[in-house]
Amino acid sequence: MSCPTGRAPGLTLVRSGYRSQMRTSSPDLLRAAALGVASGARSTSGVAAAAWTSTPKDDGPARLLGTTAGRAVTAVALLGESGADKHPSVPSRLAPAGLGGRLVLGAAAAFVVALRDRRTPWPAVFVAVLGAGTSAWGGSRLRATASGQLGADLPGALTEDALAVLLAAYGARRPATT
Repeated sequence: MSCPTGRAPGLTLVRSGYRSQMRTSSPDLLRAAALGVASGARSTSGVAAAAWTSTPKDDGPARLLGTTAGRAVTAVALLGESGADKHPSVPSRLAPAGLGGRLVLGAAAAFVVALRDRRTPWPAVFVAVLGAGTSAWGGSRLRATASGQLGADLPGALTEDALAVLLAAYGARRPATT
């Protein structure tokens, strides 16, 4: 059985007719970069923000994330990651698993938000991956420097938490309608 969007029946990523209207603007790419940078700091922050700014009436994956269950799962994941990040035994974010997760989740957040907002997703995904990689590397260096100067890791970690949440909220917000 075929589907007008060329996708499998059941999950509509883009409703019929929207594909030709999808565009990506500079503000869209800035929001994607914010999602990527946030995900580089806290891997689950971008996806959690996408969940909390989406509803079950949205298109594609945002429809699932915007449910009560989707919001709860992403909030628990973000809180768990933020708590675990303060523990000294947690591996480096630059280790392959940590970095890979940040890149994938940053890309996923940008993809979900772009489709939800009826934007072309691939430029947003590319920008988010660049932002996540840069943020993971730069954030690790900045946090190590702050820890050395302050004598403790916690102030830098809490600052990083706050910046990740603020950037994710900005990146996942819905664009202004004209």
